Amino acid sequence: MTLRSVIRGSGSALPSRAVSNAEMSTMVDTTDEWIVERTGIRNRYIAGEGETTATLATEACRKALEAAGIEAASIDLIVLGTCSPDQTFPATATIVQNALGCRGGIAFDVAAVCSGFLYAFGTADAMLRTGMAKRALVIGAETMSRLLDWEDRATCVLFGDGAGAVVLEAVETDESDPAAPGILATRLHADGAHNELLHMDGGPSSTGTIGKLRMKGREVFRHAVVNLAAVLEEVLVATGYTAAEIDWVVPHQANARILDATARKLGLPEEKVIVTVDRHANTSAASVPLAFDTAVRDGRIKPGDLVMFEAMGGGFTWGASLIRV
Repeated sequence: MTLRSVIRGSGSALPSRAVSNAEMSTMVDTTDEWIVERTGIRNRYIAGEGETTATLATEACRKALEAAGIEAASIDLIVLGTCSPDQTFPATATIVQNALGCRGGIAFDVAAVCSGFLYAFGTADAMLRTGMAKRALVIGAETMSRLLDWEDRATCVLFGDGAGAVVLEAVETDESDPAAPGILATRLHADGAHNELLHMDGGPSSTGTIGKLRMKGREVFRHAVVNLAAVLEEVLVATGYTAAEIDWVVPHQANARILDATARKLGLPEEKVIVTVDRHANTSAASVPLAFDTAVRDGRIKPGDLVMFEAMGGGFTWGASLIRV
């Protein structure tokens, strides 16, 4: 018997304001046709007054705890992936911890941009399996709208705000049982040589400002398809599964063309790929848990399913994780 991290429940949250492509066309020089053709995005949610990364994360956590049937007081680890924290410090995870009333445990943020949830997921899994904690909330939450240059139509149409969370619990598991639930393998990578392709042009230490998001879309697309396909294969090799055995892939929702290209490269049918980018746009670290929760709640992802998470973000950072739900 060995300890394995098992997903007990999931939750998600979106701001109250939905912004369609038609509305975007009144804000910047763009059209619905232009956005849909290049990205697949039709809608996104934008945080308003009183809505922050912490408030969205807290709402997602409450829903995840309710789904798991677990009291917040039993959570002793919170890891939050975000690149849009409420404050430079303290960690937004501590704000969420206080709001939930589970003070005293471990709480910290992880900054890996669009891979933030996967980095947080892998970190929490490692801490649970080594006994540092028993129950964790793993969160991806962003208010990307506050990092955008709203005069740059190439980037501002791509992003939205939101949050997703899962409850993980360390469970004694017989690893010889192929049906046993839990995280089977996670692989994470980074390559800082590509900083200029997707970055913020400011920061507390360099400019004393937040800065704005800057991206070279074509180069990011090329790296994303290659890196994601490679890390998915890496996880499959580590677990002994084949792509054909995966029930669902829950990818980072960056761009519909990246999702299609990655699936084709692995020979995965499109009906196995969870797609929410059309509804939510790119919510960075929130996109994987938000898409996962959407598919759990609409009945597509069921207990016993073999699910692959994958993401790539600025840095570059990228990774994948295979889970038996």
